[in-house]
Parts: sequence; C-alpha cells; structure tokens
Amino acid sequence: MDAAGLRALQAPIKEKYKSDPKAGMITLKAKGTLDAQNIACKVETGRALAVAGLHPATGGSGMELCSGDMLLEALVACAGVTVKAVATALEIPLKSGNVSAEGDLDFRGTLGVAKDAPVGFAQIRLRFDLDTDAPQDKLDQLLKLTERYCVVYQTIKSGPPVEVKLARA
Repeated sequence: MDAAGLRALQAPIKEKYKSDPKAGMITLKAKGTLDAQNIACKVETGRALAVAGLHPATGGSGMELCSGDMLLEALVACAGVTVKAVATALEIPLKSGNVSAEGDLDFRGTLGVAKDAPVGFAQIRLRFDLDTDAPQDKLDQLLKLTERYCVVYQTIKSGPPVEVKLARA
C-alpha cells in the first residue's frame, strides 16, 4: 500500500471521528478461562486459543505462553504496524525491518521472595532495525510519530488507571 492508498482508506474513518467524536471510542475486550487442572489460563485471541501459564523462572513448564512475553509481543506487533503505517504515510521507503522488545524482570518480586523487589518490568527496550535509504531527519520523524501513535507503547508509557474487580461466578 502506498501513502495515497492509506489516506484514501483512512479518510472516511477520520472524518467520521471528527464529526462524531463518540464514534471513535471503542472498547476492546479480552477473555480467558481458568484451566481446571493446571496453573494456566486459556485466552481467546480472536484467531486462536492461547494458553498462558507460569514462566519457568516461577515454576512453569515452559509449555504455556508467558504473559510477560505476550506483553512484549503485543508491543512489538503494535510498534511494527505503527512504524509501517507511519513510514507509508510519510513516503519513507522501507526495504525491510525488524522490531524487537526486551524487558527486565526480577522474579523475586512476583514470587514474594524479596519485599524490595518490584513486581513487573523494571525496564523495557524497544528497537527498530530498518533497512532504508531515508535521511536521518526523516527517520527521526518516523520514530517520533511511531512513539506518538503506537497504542501499546503509549499505554505502557502512560500507565492508565486500571480497575480490578473480583466477583463470584
């Protein structure tokens, strides 16, 4: 897809959201079912069933997906789509590219071994390796706009309020 095609595709959507701001507010949902026998949760991804379990560093078998890995994978996926869309819109030719994310966790926190160890990622690093002949100023703009428009990156960076409830089934 080229820049004109992307603009043509998004123009009516953008116009709708400008004329009716409430139309742009959409609730995304995810659901999972607790596994009856194992320490696992079956998550419906929309395309397949993903089974998440304990990371081997917390006693897991490594056979199930780790939710920390899934968070990083969601970041890579969103950032990859965003950088490609922004590059297309700015007409920055990308011959190829890779996106990677890594995050540092101290598993002592999640296992309750050390009260001073944080639960969750202490740091996340997102990297783009792009094969392009674009000048550096265009790449700087590409990175700035990718950061601005990547939903998962902005959510992690901004830390929105999260409401948690427990109810009897």
